[in-house]
Amino acid sequence: MKKYNPTRYSSAVGEAWMHATFKVKYCHKIFDNKLVRAYCLELFYEAFNLYQIECKSIGFDSNHVHMIIDIGNYSRPEVAKMLKGYTAKKLLKKYSWLKKEYFYGSGLWSPAHYMNSVGQDMDFMEGYVMKQKYSIEGIVQFKLNQFVHATGL
Repeated sequence: MKKYNPTRYSSAVGEAWMHATFKVKYCHKIFDNKLVRAYCLELFYEAFNLYQIECKSIGFDSNHVHMIIDIGNYSRPEVAKMLKGYTAKKLLKKYSWLKKEYFYGSGLWSPAHYMNSVGQDMDFMEGYVMKQKYSIEGIVQFKLNQFVHATGL
């Protein structure tokens, strides 16, 4: 995917489209809960805006999330740390019962992550992300909420 305004820093310009996957610690199926899933989606979009990461698609399964993102000039571990840290802190603060019931006082995300270049397979990888259990519903609902908030309807 050609970007017309690639990420720019003082002496670097670039884009790096990645397929990223983050798994919930202990494989608990927390994203089957619609409120948890919707809030986590909202938090991912807040983090994308905060760190200026472009997201092409995102999809949740019961215990993990897939996304196609442009990490720009960030490193893969840096992006994983930023996104997982931002979402975990806020999600577990709002839904403190998750930490008590599922995570035994520990964190939300497994310490591992998967992140690989999309390369020439952008359409295939985007299709894979969109086939996740909750992808379409989550994105449509998030965009609808953003529209309602922006227009005041």
